[in-house]
Amino acid sequence: MAKTLMIQGTMSNAGKSLITAGLLRIMKQDGFKAAPFKSQNMALNSYITEEGLEMGRAQAVQAEAAGTEPSADMNPILLKPTTDVGSQVIVHGIHVGNMEARQYFAYKKTLIPEILASFGRLKEQYDIIVIEGAGSPAEINLKQDDIVNMGLAGLVDAPVLLVGDIDRGGVFAQLYGTVMLLEEGERERIKGLIINKFRGDKTILAPGVAMIENLCQIPVTGVVPFMDVDLEDEDSLGVHLAGKKQGGLADIAVIRLPRISNFTDFQVFFTLPEAGLRYVDHVKALGSPDMIILPGTKNTIGDLLWMRETGLEAAVLKAAALGTPVFGICGGYQMMGMTLHDPKQVESPRKHVRAMGLLDVDTVFEEDKTRTRVRGTIGQFDGVFSCLSGMDVKGYEIHMGTTKRRGESQAFSCISGRRSGGAGGEREGDQEDGAVKGNCCGTYIHGIFDGNKVAPELVKALLKRKGLEYGELHGRDYKAYKEEQYDLLAEELRRHLDMDSIYRIMGVRR
Repeated sequence: MAKTLMIQGTMSNAGKSLITAGLLRIMKQDGFKAAPFKSQNMALNSYITEEGLEMGRAQAVQAEAAGTEPSADMNPILLKPTTDVGSQVIVHGIHVGNMEARQYFAYKKTLIPEILASFGRLKEQYDIIVIEGAGSPAEINLKQDDIVNMGLAGLVDAPVLLVGDIDRGGVFAQLYGTVMLLEEGERERIKGLIINKFRGDKTILAPGVAMIENLCQIPVTGVVPFMDVDLEDEDSLGVHLAGKKQGGLADIAVIRLPRISNFTDFQVFFTLPEAGLRYVDHVKALGSPDMIILPGTKNTIGDLLWMRETGLEAAVLKAAALGTPVFGICGGYQMMGMTLHDPKQVESPRKHVRAMGLLDVDTVFEEDKTRTRVRGTIGQFDGVFSCLSGMDVKGYEIHMGTTKRRGESQAFSCISGRRSGGAGGEREGDQEDGAVKGNCCGTYIHGIFDGNKVAPELVKALLKRKGLEYGELHGRDYKAYKEEQYDLLAEELRRHLDMDSIYRIMGVRR
């Protein structure tokens, strides 16, 4: 049966996900079969398993770091916010409905058997399980019904490492305040403190480390520097979404929708020196990019109306009319069509909305959710997207709704080998996906740019439109690039964490 370790944080974005991924990579390198676990995750970036089940993207990344196949058991509950006070609730990889916050809080304790069932299955398969908490364990208004921090640690009897973020300031207050707000039995579970995102001379920090150890009566098991590693972000607090990739000759603007999801689709552009990528949330910031991307969203109608109100829709339409390529993925693709229909109010109280009119397609939202891994071949067409003609693609789909083409738009790709989400079997026959019309293109395939050729060829076509002729662009193999980043993360953590103490805390012999 697996040994356990839990990583909790003093706040959101303290670095729990990164520390968890790095520890899992170290354990893989040390010969252990390790797995991540997060009982409840709230994020808009998700992943589809081989069985067609949906889970949090962070746990899929952590599974990759551990060298194991992602499983919905690693994240039995996923919440995907649809409004400020409501979320789509996914249990064991399957959508069970939309709930308001108060409704979910009354419901979530009934999910404890589901959480323990998932954890039990993992415990039988792995040597070590590294559990990630959520937010802070010291949210005193939520502790009574906690199933993700100390509540879970008690249920599975896990020792805890508490991570504080020094980059935001006040790390000693974070650590001490968190520890002091816990009950005595909870404090006893914390076996080590980690100071994360440190910049500067560590010797200057040493007196503070000694004092916090004395105040909390808990050892500091590491002071981790601010690390320059490139891992996929979990949610909208991620560093990639906050900044931009400088220096590229091809300027790619991604519209930062309020409920943007699966923006990891664009991370591959960070490996191409010729590509510049930036996120735009107001009209003045759009400028004159070489391509505009409309990303996925958890609320297509709501985010389209936001674009309409802010003037971004008009700006995108003007750019498209002047010939700027526009590429939509999932919800972004749905927005680019002629109409959006939501007769059962699955995503929005609006039952019918005029869409952007860039593609001859209509979308109807349905209660059943498409969750599937796909592979196929891009079609043959003219224009800027002709550079992708005939390429093999693979990825995954996560969406509510069905989109049908009409008029002049061509299909973007022909999908074969589509694995359906609940049954886990293959659907018979090829199916068309997406649409292309002139300089506008849309698809349901997440991960469309991750193939070795798609992003480089598209960037090369954008440069050609600017009069810049390039030979073959040498983008990094994205899978190999991610493996290098996991190894770099593990190397840094080995240097700054007391791994001997961490293994002893778990009761594991190295």
